[in-house]
Amino acid sequence: MAHRPSKKFKKILLGASAVLLLAALNAPAAVSFVEEKYHAYKIAQPAYMREYGSWAEVPVPAGHRVNAIHAALLHTGKVLLIAGSGNSQKNFDAGTFESVLWDPVKNTFKKIPTPEDFFCSGHSQLPDGRLLVAGGTARYEILDGEVKKAGGGMRVKNESPDEAVTLKKGTVFRSPSGVEYVSKFDVTVPKAKREFEISYFKSGQMKPWETKVTAAEARVFVEAREEGPQALTTEAAQYEVVGLKGEAADNVYGLAQKLTTEKQDFQGIKGAYEFDPRAEKYIPVAPMKDARWYPTLVTLADGRVLAVSGLNDVGDVVPGDNEYYDPGTKKWSKGPFRYFPTYPSLFLTKGGKLLYTGSNAGYGPADKGREPGIWDLEKNSFTKLGGLTRPDQLETSASLLLPPAQDQKVMVLGGGGVGESAKSTGRTSIIDLSKDSPAFADGPSLPQGTRYLSGVLMPDDSVFTTGGSEDYRGRGGSDILKAQFYDPANNAFTEAAEPTVGRNYHSEALLLPDGRVATFGSDPLFDDKDNTKLGTFEQRIEVFTPPYLHRAGDDRPVLGEGSPELDQNGRATFKTKDASRIVKARLMRPSAVTHTTDVEQRSIELGLLKGQDGITLTVDVPQDRTLVPPGWYMLFVTDLDGIPSEAKWIQVE
Repeated sequence: MAHRPSKKFKKILLGASAVLLLAALNAPAAVSFVEEKYHAYKIAQPAYMREYGSWAEVPVPAGHRVNAIHAALLHTGKVLLIAGSGNSQKNFDAGTFESVLWDPVKNTFKKIPTPEDFFCSGHSQLPDGRLLVAGGTARYEILDGEVKKAGGGMRVKNESPDEAVTLKKGTVFRSPSGVEYVSKFDVTVPKAKREFEISYFKSGQMKPWETKVTAAEARVFVEAREEGPQALTTEAAQYEVVGLKGEAADNVYGLAQKLTTEKQDFQGIKGAYEFDPRAEKYIPVAPMKDARWYPTLVTLADGRVLAVSGLNDVGDVVPGDNEYYDPGTKKWSKGPFRYFPTYPSLFLTKGGKLLYTGSNAGYGPADKGREPGIWDLEKNSFTKLGGLTRPDQLETSASLLLPPAQDQKVMVLGGGGVGESAKSTGRTSIIDLSKDSPAFADGPSLPQGTRYLSGVLMPDDSVFTTGGSEDYRGRGGSDILKAQFYDPANNAFTEAAEPTVGRNYHSEALLLPDGRVATFGSDPLFDDKDNTKLGTFEQRIEVFTPPYLHRAGDDRPVLGEGSPELDQNGRATFKTKDASRIVKARLMRPSAVTHTTDVEQRSIELGLLKGQDGITLTVDVPQDRTLVPPGWYMLFVTDLDGIPSEAKWIQVE
């Protein structure tokens, strides 16, 4: 019996005939058309998807599209997308701050009331599953040439040891020459510190008690009442607080060194909140001691969180004043003093020290705080680490604690020059912290120079990397529509299916509990190669389905009933009909990512015990909390073919 062509095959032939006719009329356009059609056909083939994976766009209702500046996976399985003002001065001025909660299973979206502008805040997973969000935006930047009124930081002094003083927004500071400046925010200055001293006469007799008073100080940003050169100054001076009388006028005054019309940077807030995944709302906690914009928050072995760096309330990089958050008391305390540029990548290592890879997101001088090293928090000592190729191109680079975490290997990928530099590198470097004298060594190169690369740890111990751009914020149409897998065991990259949505600045990617990867955001300067059309924020969500899910079909290992908590021995037992095929288990900490900075995600190798009944499986979690910080984790088990289960959530206390 002769084989008859299908309707689909006939359509392909007709389409090909039409393409040939078009090619005769307009060869370049036809070639492009043919390539696009063939590519679409190729990537839709099952064999292709089993090898490279596939991408699909998630439909987002118009009322829930958001400028995703931050993304965090919660232990409910939902993803919190935080925009705040979303890098929009208009939204900021209107007080329009947004967060959206996405349920990847039901594909539902919910708007979350957002009390402050969390744009460019920091975040960290807490032991009880809440998400700590701290810092954000108090004031948007004003670029060079656009600043009309002189402004800058005013140090407000209080010499009264009897009471603190609060100066409201709009307080006027008057210079010795009569020029007036207005405060842009409320500021509270603590009372001065009174110390009692005993001194002695030369004869050895004791003098009466003497009192020493040390003035307290706070900062506030001020702006000249009027435009004009008369308000410009680069000389230190003392400023009268208009309206204060008597002793208050003597005790409270301003000091400023530099009030100019130079570029004014973003300014941070002190506000801190916990997002409750069950109640699905933000709950205020004590504010930080320092305002922070672009800070890193990193969870420590005891469950506390360390907040590091950021721009403060006058737009300067916090000079080194770091602070701890205690989730038990919900208060902040002084941390070890050390300077870092904004959004530094800091990883908790075995033993409790922090590794600073040098990756950061931008603000700060090129020659300060950018060298990688090991930070001992208890001693506040910093040991520099060498071997990193192109250390001048660490800004906007990605950093990862490679799987499994027990190996203590950390990888740095890509990056660019400081600021708006066009430089970018495809360099990767790996450091093995288990060695006596660790140093970075070059790994395999990325396909091209890449800034803003997203890197995601996968349940099969691979690392999925995607997106980024070759130039600053995608200039010149330089978004990279490529993805790849890194295999730590073989120290090599392999190709993955190409995304269809470009991702550069303000983009994120994270692992979902079903084993897929979701990508969000992107904030290009321009929307065209010629840099003539101002960029628009990318609000589409695109999800990558890895090859292992295409290979698995409906036949994935399944974990059944079991406890979400560990017993006293750090173990949890689950029922499963797939016990015989399961060969490894991983505990994976959920991401909280922004600006290519994700210091939360880590993958821990677990011990695996199979019950004699053939239907139970016990996982054994390491007791070392410097390796497994307290919190909620996804538990994945994987079979011999590298196919993972869907995740079960487990709490490590």
